[in-house]
Amino acid sequence: MDSRYLIVDKKILPEYFEKVVEASRLLAEGEAPDISEAVRKVEISRSTYYKYKDYVMELSAKKTSKRAIISMQLRHETGVLEKLIRVIASHSYSIWTINQSPPVNNIATIMIALNMDDATCGLEQLILDMRETEGIKKANLIGVE
Repeated sequence: MDSRYLIVDKKILPEYFEKVVEASRLLAEGEAPDISEAVRKVEISRSTYYKYKDYVMELSAKKTSKRAIISMQLRHETGVLEKLIRVIASHSYSIWTINQSPPVNNIATIMIALNMDDATCGLEQLILDMRETEGIKKANLIGVE
């Protein structure tokens, strides 16, 4: 496996991972003045917070992430790319780049980088909406920065 990341349902993870994410949110939104207060509020140790804070984050448009890279396969038909752009715009993501390979067997592969600053939904919902769009064969999250 080449990827450094896995998308895992939080139901199978220890509860303290979610608490690390909550502590980070408290700090980012000013609801806790410092790390000591944030970890006290979510009931984890400072060492647990420091151990995982750079590795556990919510897959959401409103958190610390600023850019998402998504790979897609689209049917090579008039209007499919326009439908994709409309889905992206409907959730207030903005497009940084689009790279498209020449179509092979009437399927074009697209890599798209999205700015998530003003997004109105999480990446999970965006990708589900992409997959439900006529002409889009696949949509997979490659990474988040």
